Amino acid sequence: MTNSRPAVPPARRVSLPRRAVVSAAVFLAAVAGSAGAQQPLDMTKLQDEAVSRIEQYIRINTTNPPGNEDQTMKFFARIFAAEGIPFDTASSAPGRGNVWARLRSGSDKPALVLLSHMDVVPADPKYWSVDPFAATVKDGFLWGRGTLDTKTLGIVELEAFLALHRMKTPLDRDVIFMATADEEAGAAYGAGWVMQHHPEAFAGAGFVLNEGGGGDVDQGREQFGIEVTQKIPYWFKLTVTGTPRHGSEPQVASAVNRLVRSLYRLQTYQFQPRIIPAVDAYFKGIAATAGPEWKDAFLDMAKTIQDPDKLLRLQTENPELAALTRNTCSITVLKGSDKINVIPPEASAQLDCRLLPDQNVAEFKQELRGALNDPGIQIEQILGFTPAVSSTDNLLYETIAEVTKRHYPEAAIVPSVSTGFTDSHFFRDRGIASYGYAPFLVPIADESGVHGNNERLSIQNVRTGTQMMWEIVSRMVGR
Repeated sequence: MTNSRPAVPPARRVSLPRRAVVSAAVFLAAVAGSAGAQQPLDMTKLQDEAVSRIEQYIRINTTNPPGNEDQTMKFFARIFAAEGIPFDTASSAPGRGNVWARLRSGSDKPALVLLSHMDVVPADPKYWSVDPFAATVKDGFLWGRGTLDTKTLGIVELEAFLALHRMKTPLDRDVIFMATADEEAGAAYGAGWVMQHHPEAFAGAGFVLNEGGGGDVDQGREQFGIEVTQKIPYWFKLTVTGTPRHGSEPQVASAVNRLVRSLYRLQTYQFQPRIIPAVDAYFKGIAATAGPEWKDAFLDMAKTIQDPDKLLRLQTENPELAALTRNTCSITVLKGSDKINVIPPEASAQLDCRLLPDQNVAEFKQELRGALNDPGIQIEQILGFTPAVSSTDNLLYETIAEVTKRHYPEAAIVPSVSTGFTDSHFFRDRGIASYGYAPFLVPIADESGVHGNNERLSIQNVRTGTQMMWEIVSRMVGR
């Protein structure tokens, strides 16, 4: 299916009028005063609480599979109960919990959803410097699985939500806190399930703030991406059958041999590079903070992709950016015999393919089959989503950009395209403007911790992020 939604308008560095660049203290005082809060906001206390809660949250092991998000669901439920905030929980399967709460405004303006997922990917302790679920604090960093993806985001969203309640802030629109299961496996037990079985949870929603974007710094160059669309995941299982034999009697056309040959053809196949408008806008936006060797290339990516050497260099130095220039398939799972001396009757592999948002899926599947070049391979689709783009011309996008610029005045701020997928697509499919953004500035070297080893985030990022999230949320929903 071709994406018929309008492309993202050209990226731009956000330039604020001088009066908008005020100190955080003045801003917080203005928010508290205009909201008629009964108590002033103690930001230091809120930040301390955020650090403590993130440590508690990380220590709850929600590795998916199996998930066990019912434990973190109870963690949030206890907090809401202690605060006197009504909440709901729902389990999509044994151990797979979801939780949400709503602060009501009495207004019919579109509600803001603060969304995060509670599950994390596996972490093998033997490859980590610390226990990945101990929430170790050292060298000014909090180490643990979920610090970047995406438990810290969930906590800073929670603290902003709680601050609105504690201050009794008059609200201009409802605000919904939602923490879900199973995002790392496609969200069949999480956001997708809640959408289908509990539509009341997000009734009236018009905006979603979720994971998928954020800040990074490389050699002093700062940039923040606000994710507005993403490559579309299509996951496939390939199966080949053959005649089982003893391992001492090799066959030319065994199931394993045929599968390996097809996978090698796919591994060396190059999908045609092309630049869609949203990706072009993103590259133009980050050109301002790119190194001198890439600045001109990013400004004209349509020309750059015509140079195979330049494209190969980009893939080597920054595979995430290179992945935005074409469809991709990664070979991630292989299965053959369960016994070393048996040639198996069946061999299989799983592919993680990511399509550009405007890609015709039927044409892609035909191209994939041609790349494998074996008509006997069975191709089964495991997962597939639809494309969608959120506009940059609305209050939430502008608020995120303005608050970010206040804290990081030298940073480039651009609408971004994510190579990964998030739960935002469930909301975009329903016309709800959704943005990926985390208020953290992470060194490029540390970003490898997302789904990698030694995932960590600085304590200063947690503290600054707590304040930034409060400013964004209070501006969006406070009168």
